[in-house]
Amino acid sequence: MQKIMKRAIFPGTFDPFTIGHYSIVERGLALFDEIIIGIGVNQLKKTLFDEEKRLDIIRQAFINEPRVKVTTYNCLTIDFAKSVDAQFILRGLRTVSDFEYERTIGDTNRILSGIETVILFTESDYAHISSTVARDLISYGKDISAFLPPNVKL
Repeated sequence: MQKIMKRAIFPGTFDPFTIGHYSIVERGLALFDEIIIGIGVNQLKKTLFDEEKRLDIIRQAFINEPRVKVTTYNCLTIDFAKSVDAQFILRGLRTVSDFEYERTIGDTNRILSGIETVILFTESDYAHISSTVARDLISYGKDISAFLPPNVKL
Protein backbone atom coordinates (compact mmCIF):
# COMPACT_ATOMS: atom_id res chain seq x y z
CA MET A 1 0.00 0.00 0.00
CA GLN A 2 1.43 3.34 -1.08
CA LYS A 3 1.45 6.18 1.43
CA ILE A 4 -0.25 9.34 0.24
CA MET A 5 1.88 12.43 0.77
CA LYS A 6 0.17 15.05 2.91
CA ARG A 7 1.02 18.37 1.30
CA ALA A 8 -0.09 21.77 2.55
CA ILE A 9 0.33 25.26 1.26
CA PHE A 10 1.03 28.16 3.59
CA PRO A 11 -0.19 31.23 1.67
CA GLY A 12 0.43 34.87 2.44
CA THR A 13 2.03 38.11 1.37
CA PHE A 14 4.88 37.67 3.88
CA ASP A 15 6.08 41.27 3.72
CA PRO A 16 8.21 40.38 5.63
CA PHE A 17 8.16 36.73 6.74
CA THR A 18 8.33 36.84 10.55
CA ILE A 19 9.30 34.49 13.36
CA GLY A 20 5.56 33.91 13.85
CA HIS A 21 5.20 32.63 10.28
CA TYR A 22 8.31 30.53 10.76
CA SER A 23 6.88 28.96 13.91
CA ILE A 24 3.64 27.99 12.15
CA VAL A 25 5.57 26.27 9.34
CA GLU A 26 7.93 24.50 11.77
CA ARG A 27 4.98 23.19 13.78
CA GLY A 28 3.11 22.31 10.59
CA LEU A 29 5.95 20.00 9.57
CA ALA A 30 4.80 17.65 12.36
CA LEU A 31 1.46 17.36 10.54
CA PHE A 32 2.45 17.43 6.87
CA ASP A 33 5.06 15.70 4.73
CA GLU A 34 5.66 18.85 2.73
CA ILE A 35 4.72 22.52 3.05
CA ILE A 36 4.80 24.85 0.10
CA ILE A 37 4.99 28.48 1.17
CA GLY A 38 3.14 30.47 -1.45
CA ILE A 39 3.79 34.18 -1.71
CA GLY A 40 0.62 35.67 -3.11
CA VAL A 41 1.36 38.31 -5.71
CA ASN A 42 -1.14 41.14 -6.04
CA GLN A 43 -0.01 43.97 -8.28
CA LEU A 44 -2.47 46.33 -6.55
CA LYS A 45 -0.99 45.71 -3.11
CA LYS A 46 1.97 47.90 -2.19
CA THR A 47 4.72 45.90 -0.51
CA LEU A 48 7.94 46.97 1.15
CA PHE A 49 9.94 44.05 -0.25
CA ASP A 50 9.77 42.84 -3.85
CA GLU A 51 8.98 39.21 -4.73
CA GLU A 52 12.63 38.19 -5.06
CA LYS A 53 13.54 39.58 -1.64
CA ARG A 54 10.58 37.84 0.01
CA LEU A 55 11.52 34.56 -1.69
CA ASP A 56 15.11 35.01 -0.51
CA ILE A 57 14.10 35.74 3.10
CA ILE A 58 11.97 32.59 3.32
CA ARG A 59 14.57 30.42 1.59
CA GLN A 60 17.17 31.67 4.11
CA ALA A 61 14.87 30.62 6.96
CA PHE A 62 14.43 27.07 5.64
CA ILE A 63 17.80 26.52 4.00
CA ASN A 64 18.25 23.22 5.86
CA GLU A 65 14.68 21.95 5.55
CA PRO A 66 14.05 20.05 2.29
CA ARG A 67 10.36 19.52 3.10
CA VAL A 68 9.67 23.25 2.72
CA LYS A 69 9.41 24.76 -0.76
CA VAL A 70 8.84 28.42 -1.60
CA THR A 71 7.21 29.92 -4.67
CA THR A 72 4.97 32.77 -5.79
CA TYR A 73 1.47 32.64 -7.22
CA ASN A 74 -1.00 35.10 -8.71
CA CYS A 75 -4.32 33.28 -8.69
CA LEU A 76 -6.91 32.25 -6.14
CA THR A 77 -5.33 30.37 -3.24
CA ILE A 78 -7.43 27.27 -3.92
CA ASP A 79 -6.28 27.27 -7.55
CA PHE A 80 -2.69 27.50 -6.35
CA ALA A 81 -3.30 24.62 -3.93
CA LYS A 82 -4.72 22.49 -6.74
CA SER A 83 -1.81 23.35 -9.04
CA VAL A 84 0.69 21.90 -6.53
CA ASP A 85 -1.54 18.95 -5.50
CA ALA A 86 -1.99 20.22 -1.95
CA GLN A 87 -4.81 18.74 0.11
CA PHE A 88 -4.55 21.33 2.90
CA ILE A 89 -4.14 25.04 3.50
CA LEU A 90 -2.15 25.87 6.63
CA ARG A 91 -2.97 29.10 8.43
CA GLY A 92 -1.90 30.76 11.65
CA LEU A 93 -4.27 32.49 14.03
CA ARG A 94 -2.91 35.35 16.17
CA THR A 95 -6.00 37.04 17.55
CA VAL A 96 -9.70 36.49 18.10
CA SER A 97 -10.42 39.07 15.40
CA ASP A 98 -8.57 36.85 12.89
CA PHE A 99 -10.89 33.93 13.64
CA GLU A 100 -14.05 35.02 11.78
CA TYR A 101 -12.09 35.97 8.68
CA GLU A 102 -10.17 32.68 8.62
CA ARG A 103 -13.32 30.66 9.25
CA THR A 104 -15.19 32.35 6.41
CA ILE A 105 -12.32 31.87 3.95
CA GLY A 106 -11.71 28.29 5.14
CA ASP A 107 -15.38 27.35 4.73
CA THR A 108 -15.51 28.94 1.28
CA ASN A 109 -12.33 27.18 0.15
CA ARG A 110 -13.64 23.79 1.37
CA ILE A 111 -17.00 24.26 -0.37
CA LEU A 112 -15.40 25.35 -3.66
CA SER A 113 -12.53 22.87 -3.75
CA GLY A 114 -12.75 20.26 -1.00
CA ILE A 115 -9.43 21.53 0.34
CA GLU A 116 -9.37 21.67 4.14
CA THR A 117 -7.88 24.55 6.10
CA VAL A 118 -5.82 23.64 9.16
CA ILE A 119 -5.36 26.45 11.66
CA LEU A 120 -2.60 26.57 14.24
CA PHE A 121 -2.66 29.11 17.03
CA THR A 122 0.33 31.39 17.12
CA GLU A 123 2.59 30.80 20.08
CA SER A 124 2.07 33.35 22.86
CA ASP A 125 5.63 34.66 22.49
CA TYR A 126 4.90 35.67 18.88
CA ALA A 127 1.25 36.78 19.02
CA HIS A 128 2.21 40.47 19.08
CA ILE A 129 4.36 40.19 15.95
CA SER A 130 2.83 41.01 12.59
CA SER A 131 4.24 41.92 9.21
CA THR A 132 2.50 45.29 9.51
CA VAL A 133 4.29 46.09 12.77
CA ALA A 134 7.60 44.87 11.30
CA ARG A 135 7.17 47.14 8.23
CA ASP A 136 6.35 50.12 10.45
CA LEU A 137 9.46 49.54 12.56
CA ILE A 138 11.62 49.20 9.43
CA SER A 139 10.23 52.48 8.07
CA TYR A 140 11.49 54.19 11.24
CA GLY A 141 14.91 52.56 10.94
CA LYS A 142 14.46 50.15 13.83
CA ASP A 143 16.20 46.78 14.08
CA ILE A 144 13.65 43.99 13.71
CA SER A 145 16.04 41.05 13.93
CA ALA A 146 14.15 39.74 17.00
CA PHE A 147 11.04 39.48 14.80
CA LEU A 148 12.76 37.43 12.09
CA PRO A 149 13.40 33.68 11.80
CA PRO A 150 16.86 32.24 12.51
CA ASN A 151 19.36 32.62 9.63
CA VAL A 152 17.46 35.59 8.16
CA LYS A 153 19.13 38.91 7.46
CA LEU A 154 17.29 41.75 5.72
